[in-house]
Amino acid sequence: MVAAAAVWFIERAVRPPGPRPAFQLPVACGETWRLSTYPGHGEFDVDLYPTSGETWGRPVLASFGGTVVRAGINGRLGERTPDDPDGEMGRGGGYWVKIDHGGKWSTLYLHLLEPPMVREGQRVEMGDQLGRLGSTGESSAPHLHYEQQRGGEKVETHFAGEPSTITHDEEEYAVNRVSGNCP
Repeated sequence: MVAAAAVWFIERAVRPPGPRPAFQLPVACGETWRLSTYPGHGEFDVDLYPTSGETWGRPVLASFGGTVVRAGINGRLGERTPDDPDGEMGRGGGYWVKIDHGGKWSTLYLHLLEPPMVREGQRVEMGDQLGRLGSTGESSAPHLHYEQQRGGEKVETHFAGEPSTITHDEEEYAVNRVSGNCP
């Protein structure tokens, strides 16, 4: 029994990642959002901002189906809210969600406004609401910090099969994309 468990673990640990899931922008269908980064942000880290309308409280959606493996607080929340956008900044990712999509692929959603609407162990489908956009944790303004990971390592995000073109943080950079996260 122990030997079988060891073989299963070793095979799972060394098996290469599966193909990239068909990730979509983690926001409502048809909306245009600005994907950006800045010096010191981190390679492959993407911040998303809507190009029109209110930012605070916008729905944050699963970019692909999977299982929620983290849902809660990462770091210290701080005190930034829609009523006090200049409140004390927190540390870390604030309210956040991490989804395992299988094949060693996962996504992270940070700086949510309030506790996530999903719980650890819950199965979600693409387009399911995870929470609302906020500015908790180490965040200077309301936005969604988003990452795609392969085998536990951050990689360039792709949406609708297209690369985001955000691959480094050596300079400020932004690109607009339209969400195809449609039912």
